[in-house]
Amino acid sequence: MAAGEAREPVAEAEPAAEEEQEQPRSFKDLGVTDVLCEACDQLGWKVPTKIQVEAIPVALQGRDIIGLAETGSGKTGAFALPILQALLETPQRLFALVLTPTRELAFQISEQFEALGSSIGVHSAVIVGGIDTMSQSLALAKKPHIIIATPGRLIDHLENTKGFNLRALKYLVMDEADRILNMDFETEVDKLLKVIPRDRKTFLFSATMTKKVQKLQRAALKNPVKCAVSSKYQTVEKLQQYYIFIPSRFKDSYLVYILNELAGNSFMIFCSTCNNTQRTALLLRNLGFTAIPLHGQMSQNKRLGSLNKFKAKARSILLATDVASRGLDIPHVDVVINFDIPTHSKDYIHRVGRTARAGRSGKSITFVTQYDVELFQRIEHLIGKKLPEFPTQEEEVMMLTERVAEAQRFARMELREQGEKKRSRDGDDDDTEEAIGIRNRVAGGKKKKRKAF
Repeated sequence: MAAGEAREPVAEAEPAAEEEQEQPRSFKDLGVTDVLCEACDQLGWKVPTKIQVEAIPVALQGRDIIGLAETGSGKTGAFALPILQALLETPQRLFALVLTPTRELAFQISEQFEALGSSIGVHSAVIVGGIDTMSQSLALAKKPHIIIATPGRLIDHLENTKGFNLRALKYLVMDEADRILNMDFETEVDKLLKVIPRDRKTFLFSATMTKKVQKLQRAALKNPVKCAVSSKYQTVEKLQQYYIFIPSRFKDSYLVYILNELAGNSFMIFCSTCNNTQRTALLLRNLGFTAIPLHGQMSQNKRLGSLNKFKAKARSILLATDVASRGLDIPHVDVVINFDIPTHSKDYIHRVGRTARAGRSGKSITFVTQYDVELFQRIEHLIGKKLPEFPTQEEEVMMLTERVAEAQRFARMELREQGEKKRSRDGDDDDTEEAIGIRNRVAGGKKKKRKAF
């Protein structure tokens, strides 16, 4: 990390007195100004979350913050409100920079800033990969108040976009800092720390406190206050976690069985690769489920499109790789299914953090095959609990295998066809919505309409 001046030890935020913790405090009590309290009200934020109660008063005093909080805990509000309040007091362009590990998270944070700051005329710009640099340069030339960026593309602009610099920056936020560093953005973060003012406020938010995060904290923060809502690796209390132990060749059949058993819920299904995400989405579509994929090989527009369809409840099943497992605030995920077990145990925390958010309850089911036992034991060790088995009826699952095998065949053909189309057009056609054509062509004369079971 960039060598900073000697840093003082981290202060702990004083926990509120017991009686006060029982009493939900309002944003006004935390020192948030009236106009922003109204904005919170309009967003439906009635009572501040734990991390907001801890972090906002400290941030309003102008201190640096290390926020340790699980996903779904209201971290964005904890840094957005103090920044907007400071911006109200001393209006200035290029006032704050928020670094995030993924593009989707950047757009989501931008939405929250825009919503909270709409009444005070706040402008923000999202600077991420996968989008034309020219239009981003124009957005930066307008000098927005807040920039939300992924590190790689931001450094690109700092080095190549004429007239753009962050020498007047007052606030730096690193959200999901552990993930930013895990994705090997360390050199970009180093470069950034060299070109922004030393005299700034820094908020570092992370779900886990890794050695890299501690190193970054020493380099980037001055005498920070630690606001910890979860000290060890935790999953939310209202989350019911299960596993099922199955032979790997019947994974697809068990998935279909569970989607039927829990029909009426919204699902987020995690796969380990882009290809498997795509294949499983096609498989489920062939069986009549409304499933859409979200993975790293899709263009940015397609990703946002998938996400919006799912958020708007137009689709009930979202299949995703780990790119989507952190920071995405999708309000209505009822069940998370780990179709492929995560290889990093910490990713499990983030995956299941998509459900049971903001006080709601939710379920997670992890598929454990004969090859995954060790990984599963690591997860149980990390979260400090033994998970119960999800009850299944093996005979019922076996009755589905024939239908599932046929759907697998169609999915493979469609994947092949998509691959050829992609090569011939060199475009990206990642949505499975148009891919049902093959099945219809193969079915040909059969007028019989397939029923989703």
